[in-house]
This record gives sequence, structure tokens and C-alpha cells, in this order.
Amino acid sequence: MSTYRGNGIPVAIQQRSPINPPTLIEHKNYRFLIADAPSNNNLQLYIQEFERYHVSDVVRVCDPTYHVEPLEQRGIKIHDWVFGDGEAPPSNIVHDWLELVEKRFGKDTESDDKKHTIACHCVAGLGRAPVLVAIALIESGMSPLDSVVFIRERRRGAINNKQLKYIEGYKKRSKTKCILC
Repeated sequence: MSTYRGNGIPVAIQQRSPINPPTLIEHKNYRFLIADAPSNNNLQLYIQEFERYHVSDVVRVCDPTYHVEPLEQRGIKIHDWVFGDGEAPPSNIVHDWLELVEKRFGKDTESDDKKHTIACHCVAGLGRAPVLVAIALIESGMSPLDSVVFIRERRRGAINNKQLKYIEGYKKRSKTKCILC
């Protein structure tokens, strides 16, 4: 059995990374990392990527495939907001997601010495996770279709037709408050 891959470099020396590298989505002061689902076998590779991008939170929108303790030991918060594969998120998950986005990135602040990132993953990193990121981009002022194009330019194959229809119909939350109430 060879200890070398086709490039002649010993396997132990090659830098390892997840099979499907995570995708960084940056817009204004927002930073999201879209990924596929880690497993216990490759979690350490994902942790390296999460540390590289200063991930403060991991939003898991699929069934658990790994233990959260190694992430929690590094101060990374895990949010289990599971919803159906190929589906749009239910309103309670959208609400919780937007609360997290606002908490991490503030309303309209542009400066932060240490830029935090929210990682979001589903099984393949092509459906549920990109939909949540698209919602955040819409809330930041991007049009629904522009948010899909923006994500797809960076993560090919993201967002299926059913999810696209949901995003096209998504209405930005009202930011206005009644001054008489």
C-alpha cells in the first residue's frame, strides 16, 4: 500500500481539507460559511475551517451527523434548527435565524475588529443552508433573485426550484415601529 498520492507527496504531509470545501459568503458586514454536513470522522477538518473563518455559531439544519462537544469546547455555539430536505424553512426557524444574524452582526454596523462568521450546513450544503443565507441577504437589502445569484456564483448548484419559488416570494421583515404604540 502506497503512502503517496498521484502528486508524489506523502499523504501525511499533504494538507487535508473537507471533500467539499465550505463556501464563504460575505456581504456588507455579514459573513456566512455554507458547508455540507461533517461527520465524527472528518469533524476535525471542519473545525480547522471554522477556526480559520472565526466561526462563532454553527447552524445545523439537518439531522445530527457528529458530536457537538468538540465545537462547544472551542466556544462555538451549535443551533439545531432542522427542517425538511429540499423544503423552505418554517417561520419559527426563520425568526430564530434572523435573531441570530442580528445578534452576531448587529443592525447596520460595518466595523468589527474580529469578524465573526456564522456557519450553516445541511447534508450537501446546496439547499437548506443556502436558503437561510439568502433570507439574511434579503433582509440586508438585496433583492430575492440577486441573493440567489450571489450565492450560486459562489456555491454552484445551490437552491432548488421549490426553494427558489419560496425565496422569490419571501417578504422582508418590517423594520418600522409604531411611534404611538
